[in-house]
Amino acid sequence: MQAAAIRENKKETGVEPAGVFIPIGDIKQKGGKIVQAWAFPGDWDESRSLQSNTFPVEWPPRSGKIQHFPEIDRVGFFSLAEARKKLKEAQHPFLDRLEAALKQ
Repeated sequence: MQAAAIRENKKETGVEPAGVFIPIGDIKQKGGKIVQAWAFPGDWDESRSLQSNTFPVEWPPRSGKIQHFPEIDRVGFFSLAEARKKLKEAQHPFLDRLEAALKQ
């Protein structure tokens, strides 16, 4: 699964994570989707442009016209307190687990 996380991160941001990976478990979202997460050390150069992959969708709806849109529109790094404000409450256990792992 870690290999999939590395691949998805590279596909969605253009950055291939490296270093020591900290597994921070999984959560089950309200819709039933299970999300697994890892943390890794690194710095993001804010002058670097995002290189997200795109996905096709018919837009406008029922127009027969296919357009491509980026999978993500921005990247940001936050303190744990800021991240807690931005993430869905169901994702807060990831932050709790990361904080506990970093204290060890």
